[in-house]
Amino acid sequence: MIGQLKGNILEKHPPIVLIEVCGIGYEINMPMTCFYKLPEINNIVTIFTHFVVKKDVQLLFGFTSQKERILFRELIKVNGVGPKLALSILSSMSAQQFVSSVEKEEINALVKLPGVGKKTAIHLIIEMKDAFKKIYNDLFKVNSEFNIINSKLSTNITDVEAEAISALIALGYKSQEAKNMIIKLGKSDEKSCEVLIKTALRNII
Repeated sequence: MIGQLKGNILEKHPPIVLIEVCGIGYEINMPMTCFYKLPEINNIVTIFTHFVVKKDVQLLFGFTSQKERILFRELIKVNGVGPKLALSILSSMSAQQFVSSVEKEEINALVKLPGVGKKTAIHLIIEMKDAFKKIYNDLFKVNSEFNIINSKLSTNITDVEAEAISALIALGYKSQEAKNMIIKLGKSDEKSCEVLIKTALRNII
C-alpha cells in the first residue's frame, strides 16, 4: 500500500499531478479542492495517497491532508460510490462542506454534485452519518445530531436506542421527534434496534 509520497512536482494536468520520488514519476489523481492547494511545478510536496488496484488498472488518489483521505476512504464504502465518483464529490465541495451537507441532510445540495442522484444522496446521508460519528470529532470539529443525541438529548439512552434514533433521523424525522418516538416505547434489554424502529413507526400509523 502506498500511503504517502514526498517529491518534486513535474507536471500538473488537472486532476492529475506527476510527482518524482527517487527518480520515479507517480501519476496521482486529486480532487480539485486539493489540486488547487498544490505549489507550482518544481516544488516539493507531500501527498497522502490511497492506492486502488483493479483487474486492468492501478490508480493512485492523492490528498493534501489526512482528513480528505479519510473522507475519501469512507465515501468509497458507500453503496453506489466508487473512487471516481468520490473524487468528483470532493472536487465539487470541500470536506467541511460535504460534512455539513450530510449533517443537515441537504439532499438538494447533494444531488447537484456530478453523478449523484437522489438514491445515492440518501445512501450518503444514511451511511456517512455513521462514519462521521466515529471520525469527525477530531478531524472536522463540527457539531452533529449524533453528538446531540449522545449528549444533551441522550441522558439515560442506551446505545441501541441511540442507534434507532439516528436511523429515524436518517428517515427524515427531527432529532427531538425521533428521541420521543423511542422513549415512548419504554425500556427493554430484549429490544433490538430493528424492533425499536419498526415499533416506533407502527405507533405513528
